[in-house]
This record gives sequence, C-alpha cells and structure tokens, in this order.
Amino acid sequence: MKILVTGSSGLIGSEVCTYFSGKGHSIHGIDNNQRMEFFGAQGDTSWRQKELSDNLIDFTHHVLDIRDRAKVLDLIKSIKPDAIVHTAAQPSHDKAASIPFDDFDVNAVGTLNLLEATRQFCTDSPFVHMSTNKVYGDGPNEVSLKELDTRWDYADPAYENGISESFSIDQCKHSLFGASKVAADVMVQEYGRYFGMATCCLRGGCLTGPSHSGVELHGFLSYLVKCNLDGTSYKIFGYKGKQVRDNIHSEDVAQFIDLFVQSPRSGEVYNLGGGKDNSCSILEAFEICESHSGISQKYEYQEGNRIGDHICYYSDLTKIKSHYPTFSLRHSLTATIKQIVEAHKRRS
Repeated sequence: MKILVTGSSGLIGSEVCTYFSGKGHSIHGIDNNQRMEFFGAQGDTSWRQKELSDNLIDFTHHVLDIRDRAKVLDLIKSIKPDAIVHTAAQPSHDKAASIPFDDFDVNAVGTLNLLEATRQFCTDSPFVHMSTNKVYGDGPNEVSLKELDTRWDYADPAYENGISESFSIDQCKHSLFGASKVAADVMVQEYGRYFGMATCCLRGGCLTGPSHSGVELHGFLSYLVKCNLDGTSYKIFGYKGKQVRDNIHSEDVAQFIDLFVQSPRSGEVYNLGGGKDNSCSILEAFEICESHSGISQKYEYQEGNRIGDHICYYSDLTKIKSHYPTFSLRHSLTATIKQIVEAHKRRS
C-alpha cells in the first residue's frame, strides 16, 4: 500500500511512517517543519525527518504546506494513496490566540484541502484525522470532581471510565485552537457521512513518546522531562498541580490507525488516549520522572490556570475497544516516561 502521512516529522506522523514502513508499505510524508516557525528552535523536527529519510525503505519526503490547495490537489492526484493519515496541525491552544489566521488555515482549511483532494482522486482510501480532546472545550470542567492528595478525579460515577464520545462539544469555551479543531473534526465526519467516505477522527489525549520535541506550549511529558534533565524550572498553571491528563504512547496510536485502515468505518469518532490507567497529574508526573532520572524536579507555581484548560480529563475507551476488540495499550505510563527520559539523554 501507499500511505500518505501529513506532519510526517512530528511525533505521531513519524511514528506512523515508521510503523507502516516496517510492514512493507510505501510511505509518502508531507512536512515543511512548520513547528519550528510556530515554536522556534525547540520545535525543530528536521532531525526526525532526517532519521526517516536515512532509515526507512521506500520513504519519500514532500516539503509542502497543506494550506496550498493547488499543490495538495496535485500531490494526491499524482500519488493516489491507499490511505491518508492526517497528523499535521498547529497544535497549541495557547499559541493559537496570537496567530488566529495561521491556526485556522492550517487546522481547518488544510484539513478541508486534504479531504476534498481525497474525495476527488482516491475516494475509497481511508482518511484518518488526528483530532484532539480540546474539541470538548472546557465542558469536562463542569463534571463534579473530588480532590485527592495528588490529583483531581471525577466524583460523578457516570464518568468512572472517563469522557466518552457522546460528551457535548457545544456551548463551552474551546480556545481558538479548539475551535479550529472542531471545524476540522466536523468536516472529517461530514465527508464520511455525506459522501460515504471511510473517515475517522481520533480525539487524542496527551500524545507522547520518545520522539516528541516538547515545548512549553505543547508536549506535556516531553517538555516536563526536558525541564527535569536540564535543571529548568517547570511552570505549573493553577489547579495546585493536580490537573490530570491521560497519556498515550505514539506507537499505540499507530497501532490503532493500522486497525482502522484494515477495517475502516464511515464518519466515526473515537476518544484515543491512555484512559484512566495511564492518567496522571503534573505532581504525579514529577514523581515518576524523578524515579527514572534521579533528579529532583524544579518548578514554580502560578495561581491562574490557562484559559480553557481541563482540570481533569481522561478518555473513556469503551467505544474504541468495542469497535476494535484487538486494540490494547502496550505501553504503560511509567514505561513511556522512562523511554522519554532515555531518549532525551541520548539526544543531549
């Protein structure tokens, strides 16, 4: 198969390239290192693109901006991929407020360009879109919570397993990033339902892994580990450092994408995260990281929380496991953080 991966030098994109290449598929990667433009030198992913080009068999790199409609149409017309995995994005809800046009053009318009090109030239090819849990806005903060020693958790038994796909995405504050991702998410669903195309939105929790180039505005565990190893102070924004995220290893994301490509559905939505078992607060992440690095975490606390930030969020994996019973998380939270620590040490 020919697999087209957008954002191919990023965390999930590069993992998907590696995963499908390992299965003998031909890989076409689209990436223009826009992350460095958004986040500066810390966000540079050119090192990852070089690794892919050096190590993968039958990998072709395309420097292309997904906002360029004509070039997107031309490329997909020429390749006619058997599957499209769309991971390219402006990924920071903090950054979006200062670059609203760029944010919407990349996240929403770029997605539309890819969808329409797919409809025109390879209608039957599965289209997988990396969405985000930020499409739920700050709605999860309305769920009743209980404060524990090191974390917040859901007090309402209806959310014992986390946030499901039926949770409302309406009537809440999203951040401009969340709004642009909602537009893309709904468009991907619509191309599935209206045109009968095989599409799915993966509403990710915290996507992580050893290949992540984490920065303060994006990349929770990767940036936390970087701060720990560099002796840099990590800034906590509100909620006593007890805010909770579920974390999923990039290999587990690639594993699910493979399952969907093999057995696609139309207009589907899945919450894809680590679930309750792979969730942690910032304070708990400090402790796990310290256990692997042997270095005490420096941090500072700022009382005000980030706008629209979740107090507690972890994914309910009931639907995804029902539709794809062979899907399972192969990487525990502690093992994932250990891998990130080791990867940062190798690169430093």
